[in-house]
Amino acid sequence: MELAINDLPGEGRPLVILHGLLGSGRNWLGPARKLNGSGRRVVMADMRNHGQSPWGRPMTYEAMADDVIELIGRLGAGPVDLLGHSMGGKAAMNLALRQPELLARLILVDIAPVAYSHRSFADYIEAMRAVDLAAIQRRGDADTLLATSIDDVGMRGFLLQNLESDHHHGFRWRVDLELLANSLPELVGWSEPAGVRPYPGPALALRGALSSYVREESLPEFRRLFPKLKVVPIPEAAHWPHVEAPEPFFAALVSFLQGPA
Repeated sequence: MELAINDLPGEGRPLVILHGLLGSGRNWLGPARKLNGSGRRVVMADMRNHGQSPWGRPMTYEAMADDVIELIGRLGAGPVDLLGHSMGGKAAMNLALRQPELLARLILVDIAPVAYSHRSFADYIEAMRAVDLAAIQRRGDADTLLATSIDDVGMRGFLLQNLESDHHHGFRWRVDLELLANSLPELVGWSEPAGVRPYPGPALALRGALSSYVREESLPEFRRLFPKLKVVPIPEAAHWPHVEAPEPFFAALVSFLQGPA
């Protein structure tokens, strides 16, 4: 599948960014613009069934990784640095283990190669599906409806980035909510690709210090698959450290990107 991208032109090796579940590439505009301001090319991709990318089945990490493999070939820029957050991080790990020659560096943001049991995203998708889109006249109406089940104003704003209107047929969700709901067991899970060797390149795990996604007990398995892994906790941040603590997150990211590949 050909993914939609936002390509900020620059010199040298591109940094390709993969967002998380219910997000889009534009969630990463802040860090991308800062990196691009120093001359680096940054490519933000919309994952399948998200943003401006096409809808398609299956919604698996292998399929998502294959989309990114196609994207890297389309960029024609040789090995890339690859950053993945949450769902995008698992897709990035799948790609790194299967085709390590496509990557120079791997950055994983608040995600580990383990299965999770979090219900939060199931609840968010259920709340989004419950919104009667035919009954809303403006984005604020959807926010009011979401507020009956989601108290967090910031999270509602994040989810509402997926709402769009074409001014003729009313509002629609840009994400395939039915497919995502049905695919959640796959998305919160983790299956190591068959017959792979550990990823040999430099790898960085930026984890939110307040997050439960990267636990101490998961680090041995993490390092088995990514033996050169460096783990950096981002203080005062949870699952979205690039938003919740942008300055220490950016400093850690730049330090790694400027190191040897």
